[in-house]
Amino acid sequence: MIIKAFTFGLSITVISWTAGMLLTVFLRNTAYYKRSSLNFIKSGALNKAIGLGVFKWIVKNTFFKYLNQKLQLKGSTGISRLQELRNEMTFSEISHLIGFVFVAVFAVIKLMDGLYLHAAAGMLMNIPLNLYPSLLQQQNKRQIDNMVRRYSRGIPPGP
Repeated sequence: MIIKAFTFGLSITVISWTAGMLLTVFLRNTAYYKRSSLNFIKSGALNKAIGLGVFKWIVKNTFFKYLNQKLQLKGSTGISRLQELRNEMTFSEISHLIGFVFVAVFAVIKLMDGLYLHAAAGMLMNIPLNLYPSLLQQQNKRQIDNMVRRYSRGIPPGP
């Protein structure tokens, strides 16, 4: 029963990535998407407390770094490249948020069916595979915005 629940959780979360990407493609042309500036956790201390720094280290130093090559800052770091990177981060952020909601809906359905272990397993997989990537993109976008502001003032970006 436990293995079946965790298989469900992992499967529905991976499926949610596709659903998130497809819906984000349609949202990309909306006015809301173009001015999207989601920022759920502004506090660096809170990000640290929930382990976002550890999550970032895992993404940067494991096989996860190969999943989306467009989210890496390579080569020149002019304003246009930073804006391009920010756009890719927004796409990833919103895709993961849609995926998070997608899995959460399935978890609620499982709860209503009395399948508590399935609901818990789904959300247990959903948090690190959808919520944390979205929060990480929000944090990274704040850093990109700071770099763009520095460039705009004629100050080269620092480390």
